[in-house]
Amino acid sequence: MSLVNYAHPEVLVDTQWVAEHLSDPKVRLIQVDMDATAYDGHIKGAVFWNGFTILLPDYRINFDKVALSGLLAQSGIAKDTTVIVYGDHNASAPFIFWLLKVFGHRDVRVMNGGRKKWIGEGRPLVSEIPTIQTTTYTAQEPDSSIRALREQVQEAIGNLDRILVDVRTPQEYCGELFTMKPPEGSQRAGHIPGAVHIFYESALNEDETFKSAQELYALYSSKGITPDKEVITYCAIGARSAHTWFVLKYLLGYQNVRNYDGSWNEWGSLPDMPVQALDAVELGTH
Repeated sequence: MSLVNYAHPEVLVDTQWVAEHLSDPKVRLIQVDMDATAYDGHIKGAVFWNGFTILLPDYRINFDKVALSGLLAQSGIAKDTTVIVYGDHNASAPFIFWLLKVFGHRDVRVMNGGRKKWIGEGRPLVSEIPTIQTTTYTAQEPDSSIRALREQVQEAIGNLDRILVDVRTPQEYCGELFTMKPPEGSQRAGHIPGAVHIFYESALNEDETFKSAQELYALYSSKGITPDKEVITYCAIGARSAHTWFVLKYLLGYQNVRNYDGSWNEWGSLPDMPVQALDAVELGTH
């Protein structure tokens, strides 16, 4: 497979494109972050989505169609709105891209490089909150073809036609950490047996833009992640793995990619799910 360009370049916009469309009534910018103070400096006209509002108390993603429809309506988004997502955290924008695709929004794009690149180029940020005219929005029923459930993950273990991709840090994959901290209580750290490890940020350049199609394909194919296989990505709560899902499905054009949003938060908390640990030395990280 030889890739010269991204399979779907239309899902990425650069900072210049965003700057030229700040007054376009058909374009809505969404800044997403887990830290509300990040919105103190935002791109003009952007609305703020706090990542925590999309999570349930147990850190599972909220798939309530009514709740998401309300959030979209309050954000001034209609069915024909071009939604541009950006954030400080690398995974935040592709995560919202995935979530909106689950619920059928047609035109969603990611600002390549995010807020870091915008600031690095000296582009302006504002503090004033935009006045938004609400819409009426009814999301579609969730698309199950891009989402993996625990049962599908179990079926993928040991299946040569399917591949599990763990995109967390090496320390999480090896079993040193459970969702970024040592395991507590009944929590078990490690990874799903047979899952290959590629840290999600490996897909990015230093300025947090995505690497070229050739570089990305070389990265994933070197671990056996090829277009002929069914790929399931996972992380801790489904956000970082949505980033890798975005890369594989939209930048590389893999046809059969699912994001396991239950991820380690679900898998590692269930005593009957198989868990494999690996010394960091074996992984080559220390």
